[in-house]
Amino acid sequence: MKGLSVVILSKEDEDVIGDAIKSAIGFAEDVVVVDSNKNDKTRLISEKLKARVIKHNFKDFSDQRNYGILNVLTPWVLYLDSDERVTSEFKAEVEKIIKNYDEETGFGGFYINRKTYYYGQDWNFTDKVQRLFYRKKFIEWRGTVHETPIVKGGFGQIESPILHFTHRNLSQMVRKTNEWSEYEARLRLSGNHPALAPWRFLRVMVTEFFNSYIKHKGYKNGTYGFIEAMYQSFSIFITYAKLWELQEKKKG
Repeated sequence: MKGLSVVILSKEDEDVIGDAIKSAIGFAEDVVVVDSNKNDKTRLISEKLKARVIKHNFKDFSDQRNYGILNVLTPWVLYLDSDERVTSEFKAEVEKIIKNYDEETGFGGFYINRKTYYYGQDWNFTDKVQRLFYRKKFIEWRGTVHETPIVKGGFGQIESPILHFTHRNLSQMVRKTNEWSEYEARLRLSGNHPALAPWRFLRVMVTEFFNSYIKHKGYKNGTYGFIEAMYQSFSIFITYAKLWELQEKKKG
């Protein structure tokens, strides 16, 4: 679609980046891959599919997203992660929004629904993320891990979902947890998190299991749901263990 760029963030995502590009390449005027890894095949795969690749050393997620929007010239920008896919229904709704947009009264950005798949299974779970922006009203992304966009004019809502293929296998999940937990732990340390004790570990691990298995109805997904809930407990344990390690180093 003329006037729209899709920015895709990638870091060691050669296994999924191709499908993300394929879902966007006929939809957007320009597809830009912001690649923070120099060692995998992301550039080769992306350029073969006619996407534009820009290298940018990873500092944090807000910095990656801000760098991406600096490298597009179209009035509209849609962000995708490498494990996300746009659907035909979503494309139609975005086209309608752009076609009827009034700069004087329109929103600065839009929430989109993201339908989640774990291990390739429909998880019957949808969350909302802020991903489509009118560039003249976009200000910046802020935050190290859980980045937040700042815009003028507030946010609207797109109802048709994109698809999110997260947690594809245990090896990929453990690798991502080891990476993200570093940022999460440092963020908590900079926020002066209370000193850790055994009961704090137990509390956060039980909470994560409950949220995944009960609150988000993971139990409906059988063994997959149980493994995912256990994994969420493991993931938060790793984050807090790294936080404990940082606290101990700081004391020393």
